[in-house]
Amino acid sequence: MRTHEQPATDSDLADTLHARGQRATSQRLILYRALRELDRHATADELLRASAERLPNLSLPTVYATLELFEELGLVRRVAVEAGPALWDPRVDPHQHFACRSCGRVIDLDVPARAGTAMAVARAAGHAPDSAQVVVVGLCRHCAGGPADV
Repeated sequence: MRTHEQPATDSDLADTLHARGQRATSQRLILYRALRELDRHATADELLRASAERLPNLSLPTVYATLELFEELGLVRRVAVEAGPALWDPRVDPHQHFACRSCGRVIDLDVPARAGTAMAVARAAGHAPDSAQVVVVGLCRHCAGGPADV
């Protein structure tokens, strides 16, 4: 179940976790805060590094398990971009992504994703889809030589 409202504070996240039958552990709170503070799509490795000072014994498998729980609860989105590692997006409202094939940056596009069409096509082919993502791939404005204020 996805919600479009993101917890803004640790207290909000704790309330959301408790309401869904989950514990609000310090690891969960710190990892979610790290993802919000990075203010971009991040890999699990980047989140591990960003949390290392506050959680020196945190392991990569724990980061993945926490992110997967957050995804199940609708708190984050996993963004798959070509052959690279999964990126985690704290923004769960409907939107698309642009992935730069030169610098690797992933940029939110503020247009509603047209996932319904892809889901309908998959269902018509006999599949049982859970979700759909739209990722546009090309050169970002910076790499293409355009205005850099993306």
